[in-house]
This record gives sequence, C-alpha cells and structure tokens, in this order.
Amino acid sequence: MLLWYYLFAINLLAFVLYWHDKRSAIYHARRTPEYVLLLSGFFGGTLGAFLAQRILRHKNRKASFQFKFWLLTLLQIGLIIWPPMALRLALRFLLTHSV
Repeated sequence: MLLWYYLFAINLLAFVLYWHDKRSAIYHARRTPEYVLLLSGFFGGTLGAFLAQRILRHKNRKASFQFKFWLLTLLQIGLIIWPPMALRLALRFLLTHSV
C-alpha cells in the first residue's frame, strides 16, 4: 500500500515540476534544470512526466531531452524486470546444481 502512495506522490511531483518549468519558460523566469525533470521520472514519476509532456506540450519537441527521457525510461524498465529474472535464474541454478 505504501508503494502506491509513493508512486502517486512522485508522479504528481513530476507533473508539477514540468508544469512549473513550462510556466517559468512562458514568463522568462528561472527554469527547472533538465536533470531534475529527468530524475523525477527515473525515480518513479515516468507516467506523470510523460503525461505532463503530452498535456502541457512541454519538452516534447526537444530531441536531446526526449532521447534522455526514453533512455532513462528503458533503463528503469530494465531495472524493474531484470533483478527478479536474475534472481530466478540464480535460484534455479542453485537448486539444480546443489550437492
């Protein structure tokens, strides 16, 4: 249950960070650094970041940012999928090759 609260909060934070950066861009104010936007997505706010890009039409045309965003998203997916797979393979190996 705690995981769902975290995911909700981090996605909301990611969306708000993109909104704030978009607003700052419009009013020529101090911008949110790109690495902050990217890290908000990497630490669980990918959906919020993606929705903000589409709904607010912010950072969706900048090719270098999109490349980094999707690269981090793939890395995030790999980190979610790979460890359980590696653990299963290790357990299978240990169970079948035990003395």
